[in-house]
Amino acid sequence: MSINMGLTDDQRTAMANAVTAVLADTYALYFKTHVYHWNVTGPRFHDLHLLFEQQYNELWLATDDIAERVRALDFKAPASYAAMAAAATVNSEGKAQKADVMIADLLRGHEAVVATIRKALELAAEHGDDATADVLSPRLTTHEKYAWMLRSTLG
Repeated sequence: MSINMGLTDDQRTAMANAVTAVLADTYALYFKTHVYHWNVTGPRFHDLHLLFEQQYNELWLATDDIAERVRALDFKAPASYAAMAAAATVNSEGKAQKADVMIADLLRGHEAVVATIRKALELAAEHGDDATADVLSPRLTTHEKYAWMLRSTLG
């Protein structure tokens, strides 16, 4: 079936790849944040446990909206952990043992997602893909806010 949504096939392909990269980075960061939620210890356990929970819950919900944008562009979302990891720039492993190292690692993750979103938004502007921009712009705001919160937590 022919798709007529104001984007050429090449533009849809480029946008789907860009949005998939955002999805993969978001998913990797979700997973790492959840792992750190489970494994954080120390005198700030309670506050960090709650902070990480708030963030992983929001990230998890966001993956659905992002994946649905990939589908709206008529492409399949990654269907395995391996495919998701291959499309991500964020490493999903949460190996850190110390709370401050976890926080710094999550901060770097949010900053990486911000960079991925900015690239996708530049491409969306180039292609006139306002629908993708509408999905990704709030994500940019959220990741910048979370980066600020984590940076402030480090002091």
